[in-house]
Amino acid sequence: MQYPTTSQVAAANKSREHPTLRAIAPSTRHIPSLDGLRGISFLLVFLSHAWGEIFPGGFGVTVFFFLSGFLITTLMRTEYERNGHINLKHFWIRRALRILPPFYLVLIVATLWTVYAYPPGTLSFSATAARALHYTNYWTIYRGEGGEPVGTTVYWSLAVEEHFYLLFPLLYIALQRLGASPRRQALILWGLCGMTLLWRCVLVGLFDASDIRIGRASDTRLDSILFGSALAVWNNPVLDRFPLAEKLWKYALLPAALLVLVISMLVANTGYRETVRYSIQGVALTYVFIGVIRFHRWAPFRILNWPPLAFLGVLSYSLYLMHHAVIFACRKLDPSLGKAGLGVLALAICLALAWLMYVLVERPCAKLRRRLTD
Repeated sequence: MQYPTTSQVAAANKSREHPTLRAIAPSTRHIPSLDGLRGISFLLVFLSHAWGEIFPGGFGVTVFFFLSGFLITTLMRTEYERNGHINLKHFWIRRALRILPPFYLVLIVATLWTVYAYPPGTLSFSATAARALHYTNYWTIYRGEGGEPVGTTVYWSLAVEEHFYLLFPLLYIALQRLGASPRRQALILWGLCGMTLLWRCVLVGLFDASDIRIGRASDTRLDSILFGSALAVWNNPVLDRFPLAEKLWKYALLPAALLVLVISMLVANTGYRETVRYSIQGVALTYVFIGVIRFHRWAPFRILNWPPLAFLGVLSYSLYLMHHAVIFACRKLDPSLGKAGLGVLALAICLALAWLMYVLVERPCAKLRRRLTD
């Protein structure tokens, strides 16, 4: 998934020297635990594609959505508080240089591989164009699967985020210009989450909408991102004072939120899964994110700062883009691979390719972003 790195958020706050940020990471200005959290989210998605739906890959995508909303809105908030305005041109330049080079590189390679390794007619220009122009989610909803470069199904979630990046900055700037307090901003964003839930209920209850229509459309999934944005504008665990007692968080709110997340993934009722599930997870993730950031040294969360897991998080955008295509390629080249062999081989290839992407594409683009927008 595409999102700013935690170091970008740190850099945005460097000049402000916010006391709560110093308390979290006095030397590195790094937001602890988030790289590990997205590393786990990637593994959930990867394992669900490599080994089957026994792994909650959909929940991994929901965590990515929440993380994107939280980090992007934190960046915009710090820019507004520092400069008194949001530079939209710079915002979209930063997003384009962060997202598009890896996005199109993986899409081009997957397209060429499909042309080379699969029978004529496998590839459709229209389906490929849908990915290139960021409306994959609606294309698959209304036209179905098929015709796409092999392994690019995951591009539906990138389309949801692209639509968010296009529209949300305009809403955030409007809220700031209207003088809405942080609490009022959060209430408005939660209100939009509630409206999204209501819309899902209407689609499922009155129009018998499919699980793909609900799970992939921007108009039914934006609340998963907006919950993260709401946390960023009010009671932000990076920027704001710590609410409520530490023991209450550790031994009541956090366990309750984690229990709710587990239950939300176990309930099998279709009506619930396509309506209320995403809202329940968004509320629970709000408490979890506060906890994993504030209590990153607490024993249950130390695993999130384990270097190999954090390394996965750093590479997670490229890993997410390419992993499904790599899985398909491994199956094509050796159909006899069992699940274990397929998982190990595909993950190893993904890590090697993602590291090359990071060094040869993402780092140079990051330097160009700074040169163009600082």
